[in-house]
Amino acid sequence: MSSSKPHILITEPIPERVISFLQEVGQVTVGEKGTYQSEENLIKDIPDYHALLCMLSTPVSENVLSQGKKLKVVANFAVGYDNIDVKAAQKHNIKVANTPDVLTEACGDYAMGLLLALSRKLKEAEQYLRDGKFNGWEPLGFLGMELRGRTLGIIGMGRIGQAFARRARAFGMKIIYHNRSRIAPEIEQKLDATYFPNYKELTAKSDVLSLNCPLTKETYHLVDEALLKLMSEHALLINISRGAVIDEEALANALHRNLIAGAALDVFEEEPDVHPKLLSAPNTLLLPHIASATHKTREAIGMLAAKAITSVLKGRHDTEIPNLISP
Repeated sequence: MSSSKPHILITEPIPERVISFLQEVGQVTVGEKGTYQSEENLIKDIPDYHALLCMLSTPVSENVLSQGKKLKVVANFAVGYDNIDVKAAQKHNIKVANTPDVLTEACGDYAMGLLLALSRKLKEAEQYLRDGKFNGWEPLGFLGMELRGRTLGIIGMGRIGQAFARRARAFGMKIIYHNRSRIAPEIEQKLDATYFPNYKELTAKSDVLSLNCPLTKETYHLVDEALLKLMSEHALLINISRGAVIDEEALANALHRNLIAGAALDVFEEEPDVHPKLLSAPNTLLLPHIASATHKTREAIGMLAAKAITSVLKGRHDTEIPNLISP
C-alpha cells in the first residue's frame, strides 16, 4: 500500500458523505461487512493504517493495537467503546474517540417506540391479522398495558435515559431512576424524576424497567435470575444499552414461565447470535441493533468519528477534539 497520504481503514460500509470527507485527508479503505469482526483479519491488516474508524463489533484488542505500528487514532462508530482496549491504546500512544450525543434523540424515540409496541402487543396483533385469524373486532383481543400512571424505572440516566424519560413523561408516566451518580437537581426537577440509590428497590417498583447503562464489570449480567424475580408479573423490560447487561438465559426462562409480561431487546450479548430460548419466548420484541438507525443520525455519527480522525491526523491539540475518550 503506497501513498504519501495517511491510510484510513473503515471496517464496514457507512454513509457516503463520511467516506468522502475522510478522502480529503487520506487514502480510505472500506471493509466488506463482517470482515473486521474477526480479530485475525484486523491484526493482519492494521499495520498499514494510520487511522481506524470501527464499529462496536470490531474487536480492537491489545493484540490488534500492538500491531498498529502506524496507528494514531481509533474512532468508534458508537457512543459505547467496550470493544476497544482503551488502556492498551494509551500504552501504545493511540488516541480513542467515540460519538456521544448525536444519537440521543433517535434512541429516545426508539425506546419509546419499543415500549408502545410491547405494551400494546403490536407484533402479536399484526401477526394474528397476517395469519388470517382476524374475523372482526374483539372486546378481549390483545389487551395491553396503558402507560398513563405507570412507573418507568431507568437504570442509567445519561443522555439517552433522559431522552426516554422526557418522552415517557409526555405519556403520563412516573419516572424513577438509578445512576452511578445523582443527576443535577434542575434536570431531576424538569423530568419530575425520583432517584433510587438501590437499583434492586427501583426494579421492584417499576412497571417498565429500561436499561440505558454502559457495560462495565458492575453492570455485566445486572439483570439476572435474582433481579428478574423482583419484577412484577405485569412488568416489561427494555434494553437498548448493551446485550451483556442481561443474562439472556435467565430472561428467556422468566419469559417462558410468565414471570414478567414481556421484553423488547435491541442488543444481544453474542451479536449477531441471539439466545435460542429468546427466539421462542412469548411477548418478546427482538430487533437487530437499530436504535440509532435514521439517515440523519447515522450520518452524524460517522461525521463526528471522521472529524476526530482528521483532527488527530492534522496534529490538532487534544482540547480541540471534544469526543476523545483517551488522549
